[in-house]
Amino acid sequence: MNQLLLDVNLQQVPDPYLHGSWRVVDRVLSQADPDDPLAQATFLHLEEGYLRLDTPTAPATGQWSVERDSLLSRPYLQLQLATESVSALITRLRRSADGAYRTLVLYFQSGLELFLVHP
Repeated sequence: MNQLLLDVNLQQVPDPYLHGSWRVVDRVLSQADPDDPLAQATFLHLEEGYLRLDTPTAPATGQWSVERDSLLSRPYLQLQLATESVSALITRLRRSADGAYRTLVLYFQSGLELFLVHP
């Protein structure tokens, strides 16, 4: 990807910017359980309130929403899977000038960090 990417203001990002199929291109496990479905994810599919997580073993489904903290309005991605509910801080969202290409970085409380691209 050699095109210029623009940072999106995370305090004002609308939820539909997160919709779509996000491919996991890198991850940092830190203290996270390597057997956790989020740590094994290959794709994260976000549609209106619906979440599908592709892993090498079996897909997981659930719901998602965005919540913002009251002090700085930082966005947190709330994921509700059958086995767990987790929160991830959206640390960076970038997009191409035409919006066709996007990158997303999520940091979970477990120390897991996911680097995603769309499409």
